[in-house]
Amino acid sequence: MFKNIFAALFMLFLCVACDPKDEGSSVILPTGLSTSFIIDEGLVEVQATAQGANFYSFMFYDEGDSTYFESNDGTANYTFATTGTYSLKTRAHVTPYDYIEKIEVIDISDVGYTGGIPTVGYTTPDNYPGYDLVWSDEFNGNTLSSDWVQEIGNGSWGWGNNELQFYKEENTVVEDGLLKITAKEESAASFNYTSSRIKTQGLQSFKYGRIDVRAAIPYGQGFWPAIWMLGENIPSVSWPDCGEIDIMELVGGGAYNDRTIYGTVHWSDNGSHASYGDNSSLGVGEMYAEEFHVFSIIWDESAIKFLRDDIQYHVIDITSPNLSAFHQNFFFILNVAVGGNWPGSPNDNTLFPQTMAVDYVRVFQ
Repeated sequence: MFKNIFAALFMLFLCVACDPKDEGSSVILPTGLSTSFIIDEGLVEVQATAQGANFYSFMFYDEGDSTYFESNDGTANYTFATTGTYSLKTRAHVTPYDYIEKIEVIDISDVGYTGGIPTVGYTTPDNYPGYDLVWSDEFNGNTLSSDWVQEIGNGSWGWGNNELQFYKEENTVVEDGLLKITAKEESAASFNYTSSRIKTQGLQSFKYGRIDVRAAIPYGQGFWPAIWMLGENIPSVSWPDCGEIDIMELVGGGAYNDRTIYGTVHWSDNGSHASYGDNSSLGVGEMYAEEFHVFSIIWDESAIKFLRDDIQYHVIDITSPNLSAFHQNFFFILNVAVGGNWPGSPNDNTLFPQTMAVDYVRVFQ
């Protein structure tokens, strides 16, 4: 464990802000704002002091995202997932509108999590009252089962999203009771990254039920792991008329960060693409890559509910005639994309290789 205690690197500016509703006030502002830090791998603990401060606020800027804290004693902490240079804004307040502030640069040269497949995490049972287990893949062998097929290449304009990877069969491995899909920084065809994408189309498809997928997923700018489903009729009606159920998507780094996953449905609404989704976030400083989680849907004639670790975070009513796509069979797709319209490209802080490890896929009806 690397620890370093140091004073603020430098002050970019000192700012005084006054309540615009009280321009003539004689508020005495704090003075002598100073900060010190303890950096323990990616965890930053800050202690701020100032004369005359009633409370303090902190804004940590992390790859386009920002996290805000307030404290009376001048302490705050935040965990950065990747190495890099980040900014911290510290304010010493008399009132919410009267304060002095400083902005500093923090250099994170070591982080607590550097990749690899975790050994702990949430799990769900292999049976539920009122349900039967109708299909599952526990990935207990050493080869991919015959229920899955590989999709190879980069698809049409990057699988419809300007993705940067070339999908290869070799990036899929079944071992240690896990399916492992690994994204690598390597050349294939004319692309700089490789990964894998597998599906059960034409082999296993389902309408309604509870679906559980236990997985550990990659982190970092440019990664886009997904556990999702498409309507079995896609060859005849195309997308989005076939419908799409995104059980889990994570968009690494950037404004979306590594502690938030998304559950979404897509369909055709009178010929136009429509979608409806929501997200589930872990606590500040946590990220999905550190543990296994279970991503689930409960799907019946009335609704599709989205759960993370048995906590429901999203639901859509599918009784409208416009949502008829969700009353047919759907097949599974598992993949790790690199780059694309949503996550953007990897950057200098993105670590390769990275793996999505799937412990099981289970369908109960």
